[in-house]
Amino acid sequence: MSSLKKTPILMMATAVAAALSVSAAAMGDKPPASADNGASQVQPTPAMVGTFAKAPDATIPPLAPLGPPPIPLDNPMSEAKTELGKLLFFDPRLGGDASVSCATCHEPEQGWSWAEDFSRGYPGTVHWRGNQTIINAAYYSKLFWAGSVPSLEAQAPAAAKGGVAGNGENDLMEARLRLIPGYVERFNEVFGEPRPSIGNAWKAIAAYERTLVQRDTPLDKYLLGDSSALTEQQVSGKALFEGKARCILCHNGALASNENYYNIGVPRAERWLEDGLAQVTFRFEYYAKGATEELYRTVKDDVGLYFRNKNKWDKGKFRVPSLRYIGFTEPYMRQGQFYTLEEVIDFYDRGGFDEEGNTTSYPKTKTPLITKLNLSDEEKEDLLAFLEAFTGEEITVVKPRLPGYKPLFTLVELEAAQAAK
Repeated sequence: MSSLKKTPILMMATAVAAALSVSAAAMGDKPPASADNGASQVQPTPAMVGTFAKAPDATIPPLAPLGPPPIPLDNPMSEAKTELGKLLFFDPRLGGDASVSCATCHEPEQGWSWAEDFSRGYPGTVHWRGNQTIINAAYYSKLFWAGSVPSLEAQAPAAAKGGVAGNGENDLMEARLRLIPGYVERFNEVFGEPRPSIGNAWKAIAAYERTLVQRDTPLDKYLLGDSSALTEQQVSGKALFEGKARCILCHNGALASNENYYNIGVPRAERWLEDGLAQVTFRFEYYAKGATEELYRTVKDDVGLYFRNKNKWDKGKFRVPSLRYIGFTEPYMRQGQFYTLEEVIDFYDRGGFDEEGNTTSYPKTKTPLITKLNLSDEEKEDLLAFLEAFTGEEITVVKPRLPGYKPLFTLVELEAAQAAK
């Protein structure tokens, strides 16, 4: 991998350190008293024998091979449904001006995300955060940086209707679908409804996204018993990941994320202050969600989880992202502050500071679990090599040909109707 592709891995390692602040720290004022005790120096796990691995610590789930994604009872999978969902995922007509689709911001050739610091937005807007990959999103129990929705079924409309994303309206999007014979036929086949409904469109998209998973990485193969799947250097990096570097405390389990919230010290992105459109969308979203007038006028950085719950001890906290597929999802962190995994590793090694000594705008909520690691150059290289094991082959797709509109009336029929009046 190039150094650019290695960067995501480092970023993930950063998130791991952040995860050290366990659930109590993520939820409220202080981390548990034991957060920085001996549990921080966990023992490395060997390759799995059979299907189970020994946990490095009783309270920390070990890294594990990724199983099938969970399927909600009210949205079972079928080939016809996922095929419909694929069409809808790439269709910009599920948006305000029919120019923005799911794939606009989750571009397959850019890691199923967007390879810039800020995500693309609705025409005339700029988002204030970077977006995250769709790959393996099916395993999360909370989505978006502040965990604002609990499922893919809720994520799809939140994006398609969001003012700085799709900016669509239910009635308009549904009307478009009903004027497309190809969709009318498919919705009838999948859902048994004579006309497409927008609610079922989100279900179809969610079903398609549950097919976008990667379960055959070098790490998965190693954990399933193939000791040759990792190099000697990667095995050394794994020991660091589970020990001295303490990544495992946040990046654990099969998803390599505990899904908790932490302020790990990432400084604000300079572009955030300089981009007027980003400021407009940021403050609009905060005001719309009940931020105080003072915060709306004066805040100088993204407040993270506070955006949702208004708890002052959650300022600057964000959900731990998975490390899976990070080889293709640069840049890293919520606003693309780091473009390589090397930068991410250095950030964690310095205890949550960038190379210029900058850290979070909310130091009171920075987790004490992020401390200097004192990694040697060789250890950094080993850790980087192991992070690469979280990524398999690039997931590509042939973009589908979208079905076309059919007018309610032909010109001849319309003229005949007018003449008959």
